[in-house]
Amino acid sequence: MAKQFTNDVEAADALAQTYLNLKKEIAKIVVGQDDVVRLILTGIFCQGHSLLIGVPGLAKTLLVQTISTSLDLQFKRIQFTPDLMPSDIVGAETMDKERNFQFVKGPIFANIILADEINRTPPKTQAALLESMQEYAVTIAGSNYPLPRPFFVLATQNPIEQEGTYPLPEAQLDRFMFNIFLDYPTYQQEISIVKNTTADVTQQVSKTLNAEEITAFQHLVRRVPIADNVVEYAVKLVHSSRPGQNGSAIATDLLEWGAGPRASQFLVLGAKCNALINGKYSPDIEDVQAVAKPVLRHRLVRNFKAEAEGITVDGIIEKLMA
Repeated sequence: MAKQFTNDVEAADALAQTYLNLKKEIAKIVVGQDDVVRLILTGIFCQGHSLLIGVPGLAKTLLVQTISTSLDLQFKRIQFTPDLMPSDIVGAETMDKERNFQFVKGPIFANIILADEINRTPPKTQAALLESMQEYAVTIAGSNYPLPRPFFVLATQNPIEQEGTYPLPEAQLDRFMFNIFLDYPTYQQEISIVKNTTADVTQQVSKTLNAEEITAFQHLVRRVPIADNVVEYAVKLVHSSRPGQNGSAIATDLLEWGAGPRASQFLVLGAKCNALINGKYSPDIEDVQAVAKPVLRHRLVRNFKAEAEGITVDGIIEKLMA
């Protein structure tokens, strides 16, 4: 049962401490990746889905499994393959011995879904996640089945340039709050990784949060007060990403199209949570900037000029923030 707080300030302090406890538990298994952990936990407290992108071997799957272990939630892993069907994800109706149809739930019916290597499966199967991510329910044979709450999709993806992958449709990409890049570990971090993974010692991760507490923190994030100038900065940043007369000269010069209103919503939510986990009671412009890249990078499409000149999406976002 979630602890009852006398006021939102007490709850905000508890969220900041809970975040530190979660980081400590996750660090028992996952070395480094502090920024990645911060963004995934921010997405969870904002009730948003996250997409993790990195080359094979960077512990994307291990990271998600470790986070799910530290949260007292039902966890399911779906390995996406070229022959995976939509019914393998959401479930299907089957006939029982009495020749009656009954719905057999698929692995999507859990609190945390690890969609492992989501870009290894064709778009038809990728689209099976769309309704669940947006509506928190699935529809089978005309019947609507709500998913357990809280509900998160944490998807891992190998870079598109690698052989045997399918780019995610823009409509599905937009439903992810964050697009998180995982980079190679540093030299010292890799030494620690090798020592930890080649020894006959298993670290145990303690459960730190349950479903009721997560839901309470999600409501707390939405109640955080935010100044008008911070909201205006977030919306202005999104508007500046749109080519044409409403956007900036940078967007017109380097982008095919920019981010939609959902990006503005996620910037404000992410900024609120980023402030809370850092011990602040209200976000400022720096909190918006702290989540700008993961919120925007999968919503901006470069034009030919930007691609030809090797200008990255992150580089364009930095120009827009400057």
